[in-house]
Parts: sequence; C-alpha cells; structure tokens
Amino acid sequence: MKRRDFITAAGAAALLGRLPAAAAADTIRQGYQTNMWGMATYYFLRSGAPEKQGLKFEEFAVPSGNLTMQQMVGRQVDLGTYAGPSFIIGNARGGLVAIAQIEEVGKTVRVMARKELGIKRIEDLRGKKIADQVGSSISSVFVDTIAPKHGLKKGDWQEVRMNVNDMVAAMAAKTVDAMINVEPYNAIAEAEGLATTIMDYWDVDRMPVFMAATPEFLQENPDAAVRYLKAWLAVADDFKNNKKKVSDTIFGFYKSKGYKMSPETFEKAIDTVIVNPVFPGDLKAYMQEQAEILKRTGKIKEIPDWSKALRPEFMQKAQA
Repeated sequence: MKRRDFITAAGAAALLGRLPAAAAADTIRQGYQTNMWGMATYYFLRSGAPEKQGLKFEEFAVPSGNLTMQQMVGRQVDLGTYAGPSFIIGNARGGLVAIAQIEEVGKTVRVMARKELGIKRIEDLRGKKIADQVGSSISSVFVDTIAPKHGLKKGDWQEVRMNVNDMVAAMAAKTVDAMINVEPYNAIAEAEGLATTIMDYWDVDRMPVFMAATPEFLQENPDAAVRYLKAWLAVADDFKNNKKKVSDTIFGFYKSKGYKMSPETFEKAIDTVIVNPVFPGDLKAYMQEQAEILKRTGKIKEIPDWSKALRPEFMQKAQA
C-alpha cells in the first residue's frame, strides 16, 4: 500500500470502532503521534529501510501517543509508540505488548508558563490555568509525580484539557497561564516570546518511548515483527551519522502542516530526542515503578504480568 493516509485529530473521534486485522502480514498499520516523539517513526516510514525488509505500511497519525494507544486497544492499529504510563494502561485495557524501546524523550517535555507572569517554580502554579493533554504520559507524570513533589495536589490548579498541538495558540490568546507540552511546540512558544521554561522532565523521568504491538499482530506475524525491528536498527544509524537528512525530512513535515519556525528553532527541538532502538535489560524495574504509581492513583487495577507485557525476544532476533 503506497498511499500514505494521515488521520489527524479530527479523525481520532472514531477511536472506539473496531477494524479487522491487517489483510496482509507485511502490510502494517503504524500509529504515531505528530509531536516530536512520533517523528522518529515518521522518518522511519520515509527512510527506505522498511522497504528493504519487504514491509509496507498504512499510517495513522494523531496528536499524542495516548490516542495511538486507544486505537491499538480498539485494534485499529498494529504498532505504535508512547511512553511507559500510556503503555501500561494499554496493556491493562487491551493486552498490548512492548517489543522495543525506541527513544528517550525526557528533555522534550517542559512545564512552561506565560512569559509575562514571571513564574519560575512549580509551586507558583497554584490557582493557575494549566493546559494539559489529560490521559497522556506527560500528564500522568505531572499529576502523579511532579506536582505532589512540589506540594500541589489535583485541584490546586485549574486543568484545561486540550491537545498538545493547540497549546501554543492558547498561550498566545492568554486563555491558559501555563502548559505541559512537548517539542516542537515548546521551542515555538519560546521563540515567539510567549513562554518561559519552569522545568523539563529529564531529571524526573527520562521518559523512554516504547514500540508497542497488539498480541494478535505478534502471534500472526512474528517474522514481520523481527524484520520491522531490523529496519529500525538500520534507521538508528541515520540519527547518529546522517542528521541533516533526518532533520530535513522532519522539518518538512512541520512546514507542510503550516507551522512557522526557523531552522534554528527546529534544531533546538529535535536535539532533545535521543533515538536508540534497544530492549534494556533493566526495563522491568522502571515499568514496575510506573505501574505502582498508576495502581496507587486508580488508573489501573493490577500490575501487569511483565513476562507477557515485555517481549525482548523480537529485538534479540533482530540484533542477532
């Protein structure tokens, strides 16, 4: 399938519908988010590496990874990327499986406040209107970890629900005082003089982003899953040794969508992403910690069975 279909935020309204599994083993329904977390996947699909492995794709692009997770729970998508909290919720709701860690994106996430407010501390957000993509991993980390650490509980600020790609406009219109957002939107807000940074997430959570799969896809297409990860290992070399090609491709995406930012602003945004497809040996400990937070806050009922949720064997075969 050569035609590439983009499902934008408006198209995400049909998340609850269910579609049949992919018609052909090598035609993969790939989900990704259009913020910087998903741009590694966007580049992957245009790199030529999947074609060398005999793989073809249909694309499903949405504003944030928690929407991709919901699509996968509804079996609309076979593969997709998102951070730990969203993956754990997806495993609880739909048995989703992690087959690789694609990147670390803690530096891409910032809590930012409108510049004229002069806010420099999380504590100073008490009583403020904060733009938040509720249900996303970045929201969970703020609500469950960062805010309590700084003496704030839910209700101490006014949560304004919106997609990450709408937050800069909200800051410009002064309908919110602060935002919890990702790149490139943070860099755009900073370059336009709209917002200043209170903190990024790196020292709190390096935020590994996982490639998740539906269990049905892995059961029916184990060889395709291995070839898929082989393609990712090839693409990782571009992020290290062919940065201009990567940058030009991704910058072209945002330019085509009407985002106005200088190449310098974009470079600041893309430099915050660390792409390195692996399956870390210590992943279970990190995921256990995240799952305990989600269980304590009532977002999941049980800790996942990690022997079923984390499947390193596909990456091990790809690396062999």
